[in-house]
Order: sequence, then structure tokens, then C-alpha cells
Amino acid sequence: MKTLFDVVIPGFCGMGLHFKLDGFRLVYSCIAVLMWAVSGAFSLEYMAHYEKRRKYYVFLWVTFFATLGVFLSADLYTTFIFFEIMSFTSYVWVAFDEKKESLKAAETYLAVAVIGGLAMLMGLFLLYDLTGTLDMDLIGPAARAALETGGGYLSPAAQLYTAGGLLLFGFGAKAGCFPLHIWLPKAHPVAPAPASALLSGILTKAGVFGIIVITGGLFFSDGNWGLLLTVLGLVTMFLGALLALLSVNLKRTLACSSISQIGFILTGIGMAVLLSSVGEENGLAVRGTFLHMVNHSLFKLVLFLCAGAVYMNLHKLNLNDIRGFGRKKPALGFCFLMGSLGISGIPLWSGYVSKTLLHESMVEYAKAVGEGAAVLVNPGMPSDSIGMPGIVTSLLLNPGIWKAAEWVFLLTGGMTVAYMLKLFIALFVEKHPTEQAKYDAMSTSCMKPLSRFVLVGCSALIPLLGMAPHLTMDRIAGAGEPFFRGDEMVHSVAYFSLGNLKGGVISIGIGIVLYAVVVRLLLMKKDERGTVIYADRLPSWLDLENLVYRPLLLHILPGICGAVCALIDRYLVSTVVTVFLAVSSVVCRAMDSFVDGLILLARKTTHRQLPGTVKIRENDRLACILGGIADEIAVWKGRRGRKIKMDRPSAIPRFIEAEEELKRTGKLVEESFSFGLMLFCIGLCLTLGYLLAVFLMG
Repeated sequence: MKTLFDVVIPGFCGMGLHFKLDGFRLVYSCIAVLMWAVSGAFSLEYMAHYEKRRKYYVFLWVTFFATLGVFLSADLYTTFIFFEIMSFTSYVWVAFDEKKESLKAAETYLAVAVIGGLAMLMGLFLLYDLTGTLDMDLIGPAARAALETGGGYLSPAAQLYTAGGLLLFGFGAKAGCFPLHIWLPKAHPVAPAPASALLSGILTKAGVFGIIVITGGLFFSDGNWGLLLTVLGLVTMFLGALLALLSVNLKRTLACSSISQIGFILTGIGMAVLLSSVGEENGLAVRGTFLHMVNHSLFKLVLFLCAGAVYMNLHKLNLNDIRGFGRKKPALGFCFLMGSLGISGIPLWSGYVSKTLLHESMVEYAKAVGEGAAVLVNPGMPSDSIGMPGIVTSLLLNPGIWKAAEWVFLLTGGMTVAYMLKLFIALFVEKHPTEQAKYDAMSTSCMKPLSRFVLVGCSALIPLLGMAPHLTMDRIAGAGEPFFRGDEMVHSVAYFSLGNLKGGVISIGIGIVLYAVVVRLLLMKKDERGTVIYADRLPSWLDLENLVYRPLLLHILPGICGAVCALIDRYLVSTVVTVFLAVSSVVCRAMDSFVDGLILLARKTTHRQLPGTVKIRENDRLACILGGIADEIAVWKGRRGRKIKMDRPSAIPRFIEAEEELKRTGKLVEESFSFGLMLFCIGLCLTLGYLLAVFLMG
């Protein structure tokens, strides 16, 4: 699709802002409007009992405009500005109720956002230094030109990969990519449900947006980069599904599910790069990635708002407390079922379409590798600028490895079926042992008409998109395909052919087995009353934040830095300071001697004391001479006939007093001048010493 508008606002923060609207940006702008409209309408009921709901609405809509700014940005500088605004305004959602667990989760969210933002900023510095531009359409050609010409502090290839890695770190932190996923399971259970729908459904896609930009612009045919993204995607999808399967909290399960679905999307981006690296068409991976982004936004909008309906009635999220709540609530059951079937990849629902495309892209790459395709390094990079280690080459060109990766994909799809089946049965099939009658009485009052209308309307989109994929989803994919710099599909996909249905059926079968064996037998137990309950099998100590990140950032790194600083202080700074003091002392003595010599020279020349005939004190000679001259002038005036007092006192004492005052003043000036010179000298030495220390340590 052609560009609909291209707007530049010059001078903003020096580099200006640049916005563009094309097919991809149009689709996600519409999704953003839909999600905020639905979440805002649902918030009218959900937030009614909160006293500080005005604060929530202010930051809700500020975040909306910041998110739109990200998706409409045409250069990475504009992306960074709105990305950081979005991160800080959405922080208020997590900390909204100001409870202890909310503030701790908000602390984690903010820490990840700040560290990721700093990494992004450093990556932008390196990228701009290498290419001279941050425009999304120009960074690719500029990077290839820089790789050919060389120069700079680092080799161009090293600088490019360093910049790409830093940007991937920053955008991946927001997307929820492993190992930066730690904020999702903590933030979603404590944030208001409409905010959770936005955090999971679209704010994570802002991170994916950045990853797509740097991948499409810099690394779209680079086998190294494609392998990195694919490995991160596979690990993220499997780990998120495992955490969701073990969770007994409704919103935490959905949060871990978001981690897993982001893994599917990252895998799709990686497969698009790998297919391009072997010269194959990457249209399957590109379309599957974009459609799964769209699908996941809809799935999490529906599922988190369903969770919000549960929470605003019960104020509970544990499956053992809310089991049976959805019975006799057909509207809520329909919405949750549509979201569950869609995210599980069941045929005739939209999730099946995107997952089929992603699966087929993996099959296509494995086939290409099996036929002896060669993997390319980044085009335009000098052949001797970077080498591919043997282990990387073996991973990229080993068909067995990619067959195993395909089974990880299918297994993760089965785990998705299992944990969504677990949630649906707990909410809508099982009965609560003591509160079921109370829950059944809420059948007509669990949601107001407006909330029910917007939720059912969004849920209906999922099967409508999935039942007519060629009329709906193919057109959506075609609109976003150019943004990915993907290859145009030369033929349509037969989504419901036996070959494509096979992958979906395998995942469904794995999911049913996992539910029957793992969930019902291993993840449930009897309590002291003999009631079967869901067991939390996840050890409390198995928390990546508390196990790794907090000790690393709060203890290990400060300890290492403190030890290094102590060593520097002991062996370098103390030596430098000693040298400074010695040099300063020598210089001060030299300056003092120089000033004293000047004073002595003045006394011998311009300030030499004239001898007199009257015997006076050595220090008062000048005063006596001047006073005597004044007395002689007075006597001469008297002889000329002027009247003077004969008893007029001599002027010599007055001159002596003036001379003493002058000497005191001169001595004070002399001491002040010497002291000022001494301070100037010390400051100069300290400054030069500091520069010397920086040079030596640099």
C-alpha cells in the first residue's frame, strides 16, 4: 500500500519528528483505536468504584497518543521519544491501586523500561554514528554503504551488531522477550483489567514494531540475526506456555500466555530472515507474523476483559476461588470461548490462520536447508569482516535441528490448548464447592449492557476473520507486508487442506493429552476437606527477578564496582594526590620566592629609602623626610608674609602615621596576592592531574 501521508515537524528536540501512514501503520492505528475504545467503554463499569479513576483516565488517553506516536513514527528518533513516553505513562496503570504488591510490580516494570530505554538510546547513538541517519527507509542503504567504506572507532560490522543488539534489548524488554519477560507476570495481575488488555494486546506490539524496523532495515538477509531471533522466539514461546500451564491465577496465566505468543511472533520474524538468507520467498513467515500480531491483540483484549468481569464481581483471581463463576452466564462464556479457541489455533478461528502460516514457514526453511541451501551473512558486509562460528553454521544448515524446532512449535501450541482448556473448564464447567449458588445468582448482573455489547462484538470478530481468511486476513496481511520488506505471495494458501490441518490437529491432540495427564493428575490435589483443588507447583524461589536480576543489580555489580573503585583509590588516586601535593608545594614555594624577590628589588630601586640628616628610626626615614619638607614649605610661606601659627605642630608624625598605614595595606595586599596565586596553582595542578588520570585510565 502506498504512503497515505508523510509529515515532518522540524526542530523538535533538535532532530525533529517524522510521521508516516502506510498499510502496516494504518492497520495498527485502527487496532489501537479499537482497543482503547473498547477498554475505555469497559472501564466505565470496571473503574466505577475507584476513587482515583480520573488519574486512570488521564494516563489512559495520554498513553493512547504516545502509542499512536510509536506506530506512526517514520524514524527511530521519533519512535524512541514516544516509546519512552508510553513506558512512563503506562507505569501508572501498574501502580494504580498503590498496594504493596502493585508498587513492587510497578518498580519492576519501571526498572525494565528505564534499563531498556537506556540501552535503546546507546544503540541509537551507535547507529547514527555509523549511518548518519535514523530514518527507517534510509538506515538500510546507509548501513550497507558504511560497511563498504569502513572507518570509525569500531569495525563497521561490530558497530552495526552492537547497535542492533542494544536496540533489540530495549525493544525486546517492552515486548516481553526472554529473558526480559519478568514484568508481565507481575504487572498484569495487579493492573486494572482494561489496562492489562492494553499492556498485553498492544504495548507489547510497540516493542515488536521496533524489532521489525531494525530487522527489516539492517538484518533482513542476515542468517546470524535470523538464528538469534528464532532461538529467542522458541525459548520465549515454550517458557511462557510452561509458566501459564503451572499458574493458578487467572490474569497471571493470561500474562504468561502473552509471553508465549510474543515468542510465536519473534519466531516468525526470525524465520522471515532465515528464509531470505537462503534465497527463498519469505511471504509465509511475514504474513504469519503480522497476522499473529493482529490476532494476539484481539485475543488478549477479549480474554483480559473477561478476566476483568470476573474480578469486578468477585475481587478474586485464584482458580480455586473463582471456579464455577461463569456457569449460567452465556455472554461471558461465549466471549471467553472465542478468545480461547482463537489463541489455541483451532480451525475456523483466526489464530489457526496465523499459526498455520508460521508453521509452514518453518517447514519451508527446513526443506530448503535439506536441499543444500547456503546461508548468507548480512548483504553488503565485507566477507572478512565477520566470521560465522562452526556451531552457528551447523545450526543454520542442519535439517534435524529445524525438525526439532518444528516440534517445539507444535508442542507449545499443544500447551496453549492445555492451559486455555484448564481456564475454561475451571470457570465455566466445574462448580465451586461452597459458593456456586451465589455465583449463579449473578447471571444477569455480572456486566452492564455497554460492557457486554463491546465484549461480545470484539469476540465475534475472531471467528469471522477465521472462517473467511482469504476475504479478510489475506487482505490485512497484504496491507502490512511491504513494511516487513517481505516477498509478495505468488499463490494463495489452502488453509484448510489436509497438509495444513495436520499441524493444527497435532497441537490439539498434544493439548488434550497434556490436560488429561499433566493438569488433572499432576497439577491438582486434595485439600484437608477432601476437595480437589488446583495446586501451585511453581516453586516460590524460582523467580528470575529475585534469583538473578535483583542480586546482580543491587549486590553483585555494586560490589564489583566498589572493589574496583577501592583499588583505584588505593593504588592510583592516592599516588596521584601525593604527586599533586608535592608539585603544588614546590610551585607555591617558587611563587612565594619570586614575589619576595620582586619586593626586595623594588626596595632597592623604585622604593629605595633616601638617607636623612636627622637621626630617626630606620622604618620612618621616608616619613621624616617628607614631613621635614612639609615643615620647610610652611616656614617659607611664613617668610612670604602669610599668616601661620607659630605653634603649628610638625608634619612629621602625620607622615609617619600615613607611612605605617600604607605599609600595613601593602602587606595585606601582598599576602592576599600570594594566597590567591597559591590557590590558583593548586587548582591548576589538580585539574591537570585529573586529566592525566582520565587519560591513563582511558
